Amino acid sequence: MDAEFIIAIVAATLASSGLWSLVLYKVQRRDVKHDSLTKLILGLAYREITQLCREYIQRGHVTTDEYEDLVKYLFKPYKDLGGDGTAEKLVSEVQKLPIK
Repeated sequence: MDAEFIIAIVAATLASSGLWSLVLYKVQRRDVKHDSLTKLILGLAYREITQLCREYIQRGHVTTDEYEDLVKYLFKPYKDLGGDGTAEKLVSEVQKLPIK
């Protein structure tokens, strides 16, 4: 297989919101609150949430699927694990965008 193809598959897998929701679910299921793994997951989720929110805000709209994925698979688990208000502020800005 071509190296670029493999890199594209790995990048797509890591960027998948479904992957993050699975990881967050596993962390929550063990009732782990603020160990190093939880902090790492929170940091990665924060980075993904803020990156997506900034992309949507800059673009000026969000699709229904993008919004549902952002809230259901990233923001809600992030908030449940104790994520801070910065991501919440950005998500509230995305909620104000027109849905296309």
